[in-house]
Amino acid sequence: MNLRFEHHSKPLLSMSGFVLRVFGYVGIALGIVLVFLAIGILGYHFFVGLPWLDATLNAAMILSGMGPVDAITTEAGKIFASIYAIVAGLVFAITTGIIISPILHRVFHRLHLKDS
Repeated sequence: MNLRFEHHSKPLLSMSGFVLRVFGYVGIALGIVLVFLAIGILGYHFFVGLPWLDATLNAAMILSGMGPVDAITTEAGKIFASIYAIVAGLVFAITTGIIISPILHRVFHRLHLKDS
């Protein structure tokens, strides 16, 4: 059995098109971060009982990987904060991948064009 893969290589996207693509991916990542920031703010406000500004600070610190600011005393708050911390770590990793993916794609595409 002879497998043949046809080679249909597209030309490299222009630099301005590439920059627009990167900004689009950054926008998607920012949207995801804002959704999870809102979830964190609501959780810290309603489950932990923090005022809105303190809830925002804690959610932002956890989502950025810096850690919590205020001590949590309620059981519901501790459960929420535990789950939110795990999810925030995943969101950080996923959004990093989203931002890096068009850059890596361009590098691999350029290497592929050189091999052709």
